[in-house]
Amino acid sequence: MSDTNSNLISWTDFTKVDMRIGTIIHAEVFEEVRNPAYKIQVDFGEFGIKKTSAQITKLYQPEDLIGKQVVAVVNFPKKQIANIMSECLILGGLGDEKEVTLLSPERKVKNGTKIA
Repeated sequence: MSDTNSNLISWTDFTKVDMRIGTIIHAEVFEEVRNPAYKIQVDFGEFGIKKTSAQITKLYQPEDLIGKQVVAVVNFPKKQIANIMSECLILGGLGDEKEVTLLSPERKVKNGTKIA
């Protein structure tokens, strides 16, 4: 068990992380990467459509992701992943077998909604 007090952040640090809800509008197998992943596009409403890669192949099929709302960090610097520039980080819980369960709102909300 890790010591949660060793990595404490301030409220100011937390407020710098811009987490928003968006809807997945496109998902396909990302064939150009070493570890199984999907190329994904997420609609964040007024904040636009952002591309990313997600290693969520153990629990999800691309067709099941379309229309799913997710929580993502939208203010990381862009990162090159194989042949795409990742523009956001979709959040999920990491299971014992390294499977990722996506974080989603319990009911549909407006794309771009800020996590507080």
